[in-house]
Amino acid sequence: MDHNGGKEPLLTKQSEPKPQFDNMPSSKCKKLRRCRSAPMEETILQGTNYERFLEGPKSIFDQLNPHFKRVAIYLFIYLSIGTLCFYLVSNQISGEKTFGVLDSIYFCVVTMTTVGYGDLLPASTTSKLLSCLFVFSGMALIGLSLSKAADCIVENQEILLVKALHLRQKANSMEILKEMETNRVRYRCIILSVLIAILIASGTIFLTTVEKMEIVDAFYCVCSTITTLGYGDKSFSTPAGRVFAIFWILMSTICLAQFLFAFAEFYTESRQRSLVRWVLTRRTTAADLEAADLDDDGVVGAAEFVIYKLKEMGKINPEDISLIMTEFKNLDVDESGTLSPSDIYLAQSSTRKDR
Repeated sequence: MDHNGGKEPLLTKQSEPKPQFDNMPSSKCKKLRRCRSAPMEETILQGTNYERFLEGPKSIFDQLNPHFKRVAIYLFIYLSIGTLCFYLVSNQISGEKTFGVLDSIYFCVVTMTTVGYGDLLPASTTSKLLSCLFVFSGMALIGLSLSKAADCIVENQEILLVKALHLRQKANSMEILKEMETNRVRYRCIILSVLIAILIASGTIFLTTVEKMEIVDAFYCVCSTITTLGYGDKSFSTPAGRVFAIFWILMSTICLAQFLFAFAEFYTESRQRSLVRWVLTRRTTAADLEAADLDDDGVVGAAEFVIYKLKEMGKINPEDISLIMTEFKNLDVDESGTLSPSDIYLAQSSTRKDR
């Protein structure tokens, strides 16, 4: 308007327009549209596996973290208490003995791993009760602590294996990261298989050279030990052999347990992938569309079709869908069938008033 004519503008204090919260910036809209079809790349790059993938190989001492230290502390406390207890009742333990402290540590390890050769046996009420106590506590220690530590070590080796398989490609390639996530269980099985083969070979060589066993008897002893079968007719009887057994039995039994678990996981994953392929390749029929029509309006939208396919793949179940739909209805205050920031604000406000 004309200021010289004495007329003032209708908006005397007109300033910059306030930002509209309902209108998202273009960058956010792009992210929103992208996340409807695929996960955002930024979330993948923020993962710890990506950062560790870019790092160079480290020594075993560099890989130590607070979890490893805590596991080492638990193991040290367990072996210390077990050694002390079994040393105090060493005269109540019968069998092939070498040195008191060494035999106590060896007996403690054989008990916690449930190998139980029978070369050392509790021969009194006190020693039998101690054995029962330490076998349960040892199994809990292996199951809760040592297995997780083994998982971390194997995970580090998986990263090195993927790097070795892609030496000619860039380390930060997203294709390599995707392959590592897709074939993680397969790589774990490969690494654990190699570790078990190394442990079996090292145990067999040690028994033939130090314990002076025949090659067949040494392999038989290794297999009965690593599977915690422990018949007892063959075992570590020399001082050097029992020192070796303290470390070797722990590593071999845990690695075999991890391998069996990884193999079962790989089998389950293979069956799941086969089911997914079958669901995606089979022809869609009118009965499928009728089952996918959640709101019974005679038309199947993209969201309904995706939910139906995920349900067929076994990734979600009808109970999950019902719970999610209940939450959606609670947030949809105006019953428009869509959610907006105002709906969420009103729903949260009503929840606070009810409280």
